[in-house]
Amino acid sequence: MEKGLELRKVAVITGTRAEYGLLKPVIQKIIEDSDLELDLIVTGTHLSEEFGYTINDIVQDKIPVTAKIKAYPLTDDGYAMAKAISRLLDKLIDELAQNRPDFILILGDRGEPLAAAIAGTYSNIPVAHIHGGEVSGSVDEPVRHAISKLAHIHLPATQSAAERLIKMGESENRVFITGAPGLDSILHENFLTRDALAEKIGLDPSKNFIVVLQHAVTTKYTPKESADQIKITLQAVARLNSQNVVIYPNSDAGGREMIQEIEKIAKEPNFHVFKNLPSMLYRSLLKHATLLIGNSSSGIIEAPSYNLPVINIGSRQNKRERAGNVITVDYDEQEIYDLATRILTDQKFRQSLEDVINPYGDGTAAEKIVEVLTAVEITPEFLQKTMTYSFHFLVF
Repeated sequence: MEKGLELRKVAVITGTRAEYGLLKPVIQKIIEDSDLELDLIVTGTHLSEEFGYTINDIVQDKIPVTAKIKAYPLTDDGYAMAKAISRLLDKLIDELAQNRPDFILILGDRGEPLAAAIAGTYSNIPVAHIHGGEVSGSVDEPVRHAISKLAHIHLPATQSAAERLIKMGESENRVFITGAPGLDSILHENFLTRDALAEKIGLDPSKNFIVVLQHAVTTKYTPKESADQIKITLQAVARLNSQNVVIYPNSDAGGREMIQEIEKIAKEPNFHVFKNLPSMLYRSLLKHATLLIGNSSSGIIEAPSYNLPVINIGSRQNKRERAGNVITVDYDEQEIYDLATRILTDQKFRQSLEDVINPYGDGTAAEKIVEVLTAVEITPEFLQKTMTYSFHFLVF
């Protein structure tokens, strides 16, 4: 690959607080690169007061926002999720037609990147996709693979994810293993001290911090069942003699009913509930936490780099590559409590985490991603994708 001669405009789409935290190192590298121009489109729950209006985090980071598109689920079901995607697609097409970026950059497996990938495909704007090729165990997985089939450039985090993309029929010359950009901030950012963090969010620095972050699993459970599941987790955590930092789930179907259960314990003395924590505060919390409980991808991808033990609950992340810091359990109060107690008291286990190797990279993903965006040659042939995988079977 050779560096392009003209300035390339990269439209980055972000729809959630978690996604922005992962994209932030890439966004900063795009701003710094003299060959690229940032076109940041903010949508999803970033623009929802109910979920913390997290566009404020972006503004606080002094990152310029090109466009705001209001499109997030208005009710707690799958139909509302699908309608939010259609609203975003309708408005996003107009935005892309007006600004005409050279690339669309998206991450992960949610409805917002799916809408962006569809819009890019039909607008003949190449789509670059971060974190493709991974398996999880929820509705997110088929969405992730659908995005991969629409994307023109793949930026997977691991070797096995890259191999999976190629087996899906993606050309090898479109696949670039970069690692996970969420690790870049861990290795290069200055964290708050334990005392400063405690003062900022109202904790006692002399006590353990337990983080609870659990989302709904929409393919297997109803919103009511999702609420029952977070209730089980909170009941187990309440039995531990720790400070418990509980963060709202995302806007997937069931999220609002989970929030109702969370709010019931919000005034309990050992619980500290937040709609959102800005990425700097969240990463500082993970650095100083004793344990992470729930089913967030940050427990799988980022927690190993903090040597942080994780109790992964249920099926949402159960097929992902993982390091030795992650232990998976079912939605069972006693099982969660017993495992948490063992982790909090087993010094040998905690010491073993010092040797954990994170399979998601070395903290240099943003640099690699920007290198691809500046160097890849965009031609009509590049925009025309074809299936490369050959099938051989017998006809009887």
